Order: sequence, then C-alpha cells, then structure tokens
Amino acid sequence: MNEWIIVGIVAIAVIFGATKLPEIARNLGRSSGEFKKGLKEGDEEEPAPKTTPAPQPAEPTDPPTTQS
Repeated sequence: MNEWIIVGIVAIAVIFGATKLPEIARNLGRSSGEFKKGLKEGDEEEPAPKTTPAPQPAEPTDPPTTQS
C-alpha cells in the first residue's frame, strides 16, 4: 500500500513538475477546509424534522344501492 502512495506522488511530480506541486497542495488544503466548513454549516442550519400527524383512515361509506 505504501509503495502505491510513493508511486502516485512521484507520478504527480513528473506530470505537474516541482514548481506546481506547492500550489496544488495549497489549493487542495483550501478546498478541503472549505468542504469541512460547508459540512459543519450544513449541520448547523439543518432544521429539525417536522412531525406531521399520521393520516386518518377514511370513514367507510355505504355501498351504492341499485334499484331494479
């Protein structure tokens, strides 16, 4: 598992170059922070679930009468 992480880091370094890596890491940190902040705000703003009364069953009706 650790080998794959190292291979991934090396591959990213080769693709983007050493000068872009700090910028990419900074942006990932910012986006992660914003994501966590959004989750926290979503939990705080979520209203309590409203309880609605259970629907009452319809009263039975008399069957229609047929006249012959």
